[in-house]
Amino acid sequence: MIQAQEVTKVAEVSRLLLDNIEQVIVGKGDIVTLALVSVLCEGHILIQDVPGTGKTVLAKAIARSLGCTFRRVQGTPDLLPTDITGTYVFNQQTTTFQFRPGPVMAQVVLVDEINRATPRTQSALLEAMQERQVTVEGETMALARPFLVLATQNPVELEGTFPLPEAQLDRFLMQVTLGYPSQEEDRLILHRFREDDPLETLEPVCGAEELLELQRAVRKVHVAAPVEDYLISLVHASRSHPMVELGASPRAMLALYHTSQALAAVRSRAYAIPDDVKALAPFVLAHRIIPRAQSHLRGATPKDILRDVVNSVPVPVEEEAWAARA
Repeated sequence: MIQAQEVTKVAEVSRLLLDNIEQVIVGKGDIVTLALVSVLCEGHILIQDVPGTGKTVLAKAIARSLGCTFRRVQGTPDLLPTDITGTYVFNQQTTTFQFRPGPVMAQVVLVDEINRATPRTQSALLEAMQERQVTVEGETMALARPFLVLATQNPVELEGTFPLPEAQLDRFLMQVTLGYPSQEEDRLILHRFREDDPLETLEPVCGAEELLELQRAVRKVHVAAPVEDYLISLVHASRSHPMVELGASPRAMLALYHTSQALAAVRSRAYAIPDDVKALAPFVLAHRIIPRAQSHLRGATPKDILRDVVNSVPVPVEEEAWAARA
């Protein structure tokens, strides 16, 4: 079980990271918190939003706040798998082939407009995202930890794009949308970026080694049997919903479990509660379910279906049992 001092440390570092990132990202505390939950689970994030809403800035702010190495890849149809993983090049001076690492060797990788890359190039990320390693010319190389992929796609401009297959969508821990800021947030952005870019002066508040300790700590957060039953019921309800062709997989169930642990620790708790599961379900499960054809005709999106699933599953109320043995 997680110790009290570990919970305190996770909550304190999360608050420092949130405050640091919010020096750059204005009015998106809930999305930044979700990103931090993904970081604590060493999970990848898919950001689907229109251009100019801060997707790249969010990725850079996370990387700088963590003191991690950062690389950006622009998705284009002529991007090759070796442009992601790296390749061997011939060195004429030594007359040997030397490995030139690709951007995936960084700790935080932003793949901008991932759906503009061809399926062959998209698949180059699968091994890295799932197994934290890459294989080039038969040689397997481990990636530096922590490792986080933030990918973006534009939901409006679809000409010349290649939709991500279900197998690759399943590799993303969460799918989020930043959205447009409010009128007051727009004013704050104008004032904050009027003279300087705060991203340039952002300092790390958590090192890579410290982050690895926090990632190990959140896995020890207690999840009581009633909360487990609720989580499992949500997953099974997604599989039996009449508008769903394929429901949430066991990997999706584990993702929801681990993110609930991380969110509990971020909120200074040594145990998860049903509200943690309920809050995370739309971001963890919606991109992992495949709706039936008739759902599109009725205008129902995966998030609408998942909202219906969440509303259909009774929430446990045995509050004293949630913290038992925590």
